[in-house]
Amino acid sequence: MTNFFLLLRRWHERLAPFVITPLMLTVISGTSYRLLRDWGGLSRDQAHLLLVLHEGEWLGPRGETIYVLLNGLGLLWMLCSGGLMLLQKLRKQTTSP
Repeated sequence: MTNFFLLLRRWHERLAPFVITPLMLTVISGTSYRLLRDWGGLSRDQAHLLLVLHEGEWLGPRGETIYVLLNGLGLLWMLCSGGLMLLQKLRKQTTSP
C-alpha cells in the first residue's frame, strides 16, 4: 500500500502546477464577479469580463468546453488524491504510539 501512496503523492505533486492556475483564475473571477455585482453595485454588463474569464469563453466555443472539463477533472483529482493522502496521514497518527 505504501507504493500506491508514493505514486499518488508523486502524481499529485506533478499535476498541481498545471491545475492551480486555471483553478485560481476560476475562483478569483467567480468570486469577484459575485461580490462586485452584489456589494459593488456593478451591472451584469459591467462585470461581464469577469464572467468571460470565469467560464473560459475567451478560449472560444470548443476551448470553453475543454477548459471547463479539464478544470473540473483537475479539481476532482486534487481533492481525491489530497484527501487520500490526508486519510493516510491521519491513520498513521492514530496507529503510532
